[in-house]
Amino acid sequence: MNDSDQQQSHQIGMLAFARDLPNICSLAGLLFAVLSIYYAILGNLSIAIIGMLWAVVFDWGDGLIARRMKGRTDEYRAFGGQLDSLIDIVSFGICPAVFLLSYGNFSPWFLPGAFVIVAVGVIRLSYFNVFGLVDNSTYMGLALDNNVLILAFIFLFNSYFSQPVFTIAVYALLMIIAAFNVAPIRTPKFSSKWFSVLLIYVMGLTAIYI
Repeated sequence: MNDSDQQQSHQIGMLAFARDLPNICSLAGLLFAVLSIYYAILGNLSIAIIGMLWAVVFDWGDGLIARRMKGRTDEYRAFGGQLDSLIDIVSFGICPAVFLLSYGNFSPWFLPGAFVIVAVGVIRLSYFNVFGLVDNSTYMGLALDNNVLILAFIFLFNSYFSQPVFTIAVYALLMIIAAFNVAPIRTPKFSSKWFSVLLIYVMGLTAIYI
């Protein structure tokens, strides 16, 4: 990129990127993540899970939209990639951490677990931003959005166990998942054809939790 191109790119206002359709989709996911955190703090964990689930939907959706758009410049693609990564740490790092703290009645015993969740999210996303995919369809480690999909399913069984037992189970589950997030294992990157499956899954769980 020459000096004139750099000068032109620097003249693009920050809010101009926010009008980009994939970025609007990303920000919609952020909205659901913030709502999830809010309701987790209030102790309404069912609504908190719904917020996290829809954050996953919009996280998948922004990529689908971006790949179908024509004429999107390098600056918009780069900005969208950074925006998506930063939102991911909120949706799939901070949200589950606050959820765990809330379910543990904000006991200090749950602070190490919350830290592990956020720290693993930051490490994983930093690694991905540097090295990317192993190949076109393979991640190194378990992608963070899977954490929410697994947690939402497991939490359906909350009423079948006493809270102390299930609290320990949820704590342990999130730690095990965190280990898989940074483990040297290869996991598949689901293609766009799986989006309809994700949408059905999220809508079904949303109906159940409501």
